[in-house]
Amino acid sequence: MPVKTPRPTEAELTILRVLWQHGPRSVREIHRVMNEAKATGYTTVLKLLQIMTQKGLVERDESLRPQIYRPRYSEEQTQRQLLRDLMHRAFGGSVRTLVMRALSANKASPEELKAIDKLLERFEGGAK
Repeated sequence: MPVKTPRPTEAELTILRVLWQHGPRSVREIHRVMNEAKATGYTTVLKLLQIMTQKGLVERDESLRPQIYRPRYSEEQTQRQLLRDLMHRAFGGSVRTLVMRALSANKASPEELKAIDKLLERFEGGAK
């Protein structure tokens, strides 16, 4: 049975993206990366990381100075959990409806459609 990961807020996802892309970091390093895209206060980043630690979204290595934060779950695990939540909340648990809405909302490239087709063949045919 899959582990249910806590659902991060948009601000928490921003921090998680920094950690997924750049690896474990201190508050100051996370703050620096976030500031490159959008002005963010240091204390805001610190408070969010404290909340994320309590929620179980990140782990804090207190044996180091400065303390280092790392994501507790991979990007894929988090995306799957968010997708499952969305599918159940907005689409009544229907994978078909979710996929159809996603494909109708944005034009898929030929490469994306080919990858989707290959994935469907794998699931339908039981191929590995």
